[in-house]
Amino acid sequence: MAGPGKSDDKRGVHAVAALALIAVVIAAAAGAFAYTGGWFSPHRLTPDRMVDALSRRGGDPLGHRRNHAKGICFTGEFAANGAGARLSIAPMLAAGHYPVIGRFAIAVGDPQAPDAAGRVRSMAVRIAAPDGEEWRSGMNNSPVFVVATPEEFYQITRAQDLDPAAGKPDPAAMQRFLATHPDSAVFNEWAKTAPWTTSFADQTYNSLNAFRFIDAAGRSRLVRWSMQTTVAPHEVPYDALAALGPDFLEADLERRLAQGALRWNLVVTLAAPGDPSNNATKAWPANRETVAVGMLVVRHAQDEADGPCRDYNYDPTILPVGIQPSDDPLLPARSAAYAKSFDLRAAEAADYPRTPPRSEASR
Repeated sequence: MAGPGKSDDKRGVHAVAALALIAVVIAAAAGAFAYTGGWFSPHRLTPDRMVDALSRRGGDPLGHRRNHAKGICFTGEFAANGAGARLSIAPMLAAGHYPVIGRFAIAVGDPQAPDAAGRVRSMAVRIAAPDGEEWRSGMNNSPVFVVATPEEFYQITRAQDLDPAAGKPDPAAMQRFLATHPDSAVFNEWAKTAPWTTSFADQTYNSLNAFRFIDAAGRSRLVRWSMQTTVAPHEVPYDALAALGPDFLEADLERRLAQGALRWNLVVTLAAPGDPSNNATKAWPANRETVAVGMLVVRHAQDEADGPCRDYNYDPTILPVGIQPSDDPLLPARSAAYAKSFDLRAAEAADYPRTPPRSEASR
């Protein structure tokens, strides 16, 4: 047995080793924080730079979201049919009804932009389970995303900078971007040829990014999901949209909800080997297995100025147990940019009150 002196020596060595380990951990954490903040590389893309680019594109919409800035809140519930429980242990995939706070929006930076300015329409949802777990998802009506990486998203956002003299972006800048980024071709073709409609209700909204479902046995499956509309689309020429007024999407939503609830089927698509997990510009083949896991029921809409979605950040990495992010690089970038945008609009709210509801502003 070791004597007191040797025991004390060992304790001293262990204490020094423990302190050294703590120092290494702290240094590593500080280094990671500094790296994330861009301190080691001033030209590295950071949340600040990304949100600043979005702000310039939108005319600096103080007090509002920097992207998808024009939107309307909704509430309802998700009715899970139980079919998703074999794919994931997420509590809101077990058969039952779960409250939803969501948001419809158009992908513009100006909260006062006319609805015809938004080629992309979006649906964001927060599905809450009784145990407090949440599933937040931001989905677009495009079949794919426009770019595959955060750096490309920054570049395409900069291509939409407002020209101070003209008050609008330089179209040549966007043409230059698209000419040098062939992965954006599928999205660009959709944007040019997809029919325009007069409603949020007749759109199908897609997760675009890939995620992983984890089942009770610990098996991981690569998935994407879609909120599939149950409403037949009413297609109109783009030139006819202006006559409907600047806020026709909100007016249509309120009119439809006055007549009854709106519904979307939540359908999960399972990847096959070789399907990309890290490139949202690539669609998976149409013959992949799908599972209908429930129905979103939207019952009420409310202007965002005082609506329930106003103070929610629809970060797609806020996920319940049983759902995990994939290796798609857009996911952590979205999370960081959403957080930065939320902090900005929260801090600005006192000095720059939110625009009153459009029904009042237009009187």
